[in-house]
Amino acid sequence: MHIGDKKPHINVDYFEDLTGTIKEHTCSEEGQADIGQRIKAIREAKGITLEELSHMTGFDVALLASIENCDVQPQLGTAIKLSKALDSAFGRLVSGVGERLYAVTRKGEQKIVSRSTSQKGQRQAYTYKSLASEVKGRHMESLIVQLEEAPDSDRSIHDGEEFIYVLEGSVSLDIGEEHFDLAPGDSAYYLSTTPHLIAATSGQATILAVLYSE
Repeated sequence: MHIGDKKPHINVDYFEDLTGTIKEHTCSEEGQADIGQRIKAIREAKGITLEELSHMTGFDVALLASIENCDVQPQLGTAIKLSKALDSAFGRLVSGVGERLYAVTRKGEQKIVSRSTSQKGQRQAYTYKSLASEVKGRHMESLIVQLEEAPDSDRSIHDGEEFIYVLEGSVSLDIGEEHFDLAPGDSAYYLSTTPHLIAATSGQATILAVLYSE
């Protein structure tokens, strides 16, 4: 995914039924908690100030405040680093706390979260649906992701592992020094500690993504 720890960075009918249209959501949308809201709640519960969290993560106080106020949706690498600093499970920040031992997620039950690629929140990088947020103690996040064209060339680097499978459109994937053009049916698995950048080649593309973070 397009993430930055180092740099506070088929048109096939079957898959159309699976993915549907992914819409944007905001903090104020009823029934949906935002990553920023979760971060703020956990931070305040632990008695950590924004300044302290800034020192713990290296992120600017202004960026952290923007995330908590929902002006900026944090990139996944940023969320992973924040989850470690707050000693909280990554999945809790991304999709909330689960209470079940398993999850069967119907299309209409997929939780929608809108993501921004830039710290200023001026351009959206991708939007995703969480597929298994009800499972407690999970170490993987499975997502249906709608990619946009990359607004810049910042590479992502963070802990964990990622698997992606292209459902629709054409995907551009940079891993380390190599570049790959992926078509529907193509997949990739890589360690997230390898600098990477994934985006739609043009227009939009949809992928299944599974992220693992201890």
